[in-house]
Amino acid sequence: MLIDNRSEVTEFILLGLTSAPELQVPLFLVFILIYLINVVGNLGMAVLILVDPRLHTPMYFFLSNLSLVDFCYSSAVTPKVMAGLLIGNKIISYNACAAQMFFFVAFATVENYLLASMAYDRYAAVCRPLHYTTTMTTSVCARLAIGSYVCGFLNASFHVGDIFSLSFCMSNVLHHFFCDVPALMGLSCSDKHISEVVLVFLSSFNALLALMVVLISYLFIFITILKMPSAQGHQKALSTCASHLTTVSIFYGTIIFMYLQPSSSHSMDTDKVASVFYAMVIPMLNPVVYSLGNKEVKSAFKKVVEKANFSIGLGF
Repeated sequence: MLIDNRSEVTEFILLGLTSAPELQVPLFLVFILIYLINVVGNLGMAVLILVDPRLHTPMYFFLSNLSLVDFCYSSAVTPKVMAGLLIGNKIISYNACAAQMFFFVAFATVENYLLASMAYDRYAAVCRPLHYTTTMTTSVCARLAIGSYVCGFLNASFHVGDIFSLSFCMSNVLHHFFCDVPALMGLSCSDKHISEVVLVFLSSFNALLALMVVLISYLFIFITILKMPSAQGHQKALSTCASHLTTVSIFYGTIIFMYLQPSSSHSMDTDKVASVFYAMVIPMLNPVVYSLGNKEVKSAFKKVVEKANFSIGLGF
């Protein structure tokens, strides 16, 4: 839809994932299943960690925050996508678009820094076990978590302020299924050079800073593991890092796939597929990764279920 150059855009039309009518309902069913698993898994994990005193440790403190963040940034995108698929409501207002971008960017950035904080926690647990309780104190964990949120919301403020200071006066048709930064930037009729520099700089700085912390932490962890004399020590050390390493690999692997592919193979369709993965699928996978291979989480879940069954039994 072309817009008169004398007027400004007041709403955007999201083209969505596909225009094929026969795919709308199947995609809706897939996404609602993913979102339900996301909601139950992440909120369930956060509640489980809250109610079980055995899980009140630094690792699970960060994991509970990670679960809440996964729920939040997926919720910024998925319900609107499902509404578009089910009832064809693909219009999003200017302010709603800005809000969606803000919360998605904010919580995705928070996750980025939380993963770095968790890597530092694993470094302290494996490389400095005798000093772990004095290294990862309550105040240190709180500062790391608060710092992650502050960085996330500052980053989102910069992006939203920058993008929505541009003029959108040529078209309001967004070739995406949500208000992502690159897609909106492509619609602007302003000079985008500075905005593109800001996008590249902030994205690179946030991702590379956190990734460096993760890589350096795991470098020291693997060096420490190699120095351990027993195979049992190797296994125990690796088991404490396995879930986090899996989550990190999925999260940063998707980012690398999106932003480091050759420009010749870069397309909006590829962006959409990758965006579905990091906006909807990754938040669903994290609680699954941490619950399937974690004995403490399984034990806590079993205890909660037993208590619930006992309470129901007393009720009857």
